[in-house]
Amino acid sequence: MKFAEPLIEGRLIRRYKRFLADVRLPDGEEVTAHCPNTGSMLGCQPENARVWLSKSDNPKRKLRYTWELVETSPGVIACVNTARPNAQARAAIEAGTVSELMGYRQCRGEVRYGEENSRIDLLLSDHDTQPDAWVEVKNVTLADGGQGYFPDAVTERGQKHLRELMAQVAKGDRAVLFFVVNHTGIGEVRPADHIDPRYGQLLRQAVEAGVEVIAYRAALLGADGNPSGRLDLVGPVPVNLAP
Repeated sequence: MKFAEPLIEGRLIRRYKRFLADVRLPDGEEVTAHCPNTGSMLGCQPENARVWLSKSDNPKRKLRYTWELVETSPGVIACVNTARPNAQARAAIEAGTVSELMGYRQCRGEVRYGEENSRIDLLLSDHDTQPDAWVEVKNVTLADGGQGYFPDAVTERGQKHLRELMAQVAKGDRAVLFFVVNHTGIGEVRPADHIDPRYGQLLRQAVEAGVEVIAYRAALLGADGNPSGRLDLVGPVPVNLAP
């Protein structure tokens, strides 16, 4: 999968009010872009960083630009648009890229489930030999020395999702936590115990209960070291749950 139109490069001035970012375009114009990320974006908003925006021609939109990518350090790119990972995961599953989830004929999104009023990101069904698979997708962009961490802030919502996944395993289905690694500097994914220790504890409990954890990285970069415009998931990344 790829962006519908070529992205527009700029320089980050600041992110504020959570969903807004001021960006300076190459011609000097300053625009306000929508920031589709509810997290802390720790490490993904360096001052004056190169960023890439998509542009909408929809006249009903208040903000024409959306912040998609950021260069976190020279040559290292992250996708900060958290509306992308579900589509990335779904496209990879349907293309047969994700070996752990091959063979399902149906895939539905945003299906209600659980006792805590949740919606699953992807529900896979109609497999010849496997039970239904409930797939929760998470975006990983927090990096430190080649290590990727999730979450980047305390997440009660993420903790709830782990409880819901464990409940599905108890019912006899598969439950999968799918980390979409949208950061080219990450070579391994770990729970961010230093940020949300409770999440790390629950994640390990979930794995012991039978929840599967996988991670796949996005291409993002082209051969020239610049953003490729592609969001395809191209290969697995190890997940390390050691304390």
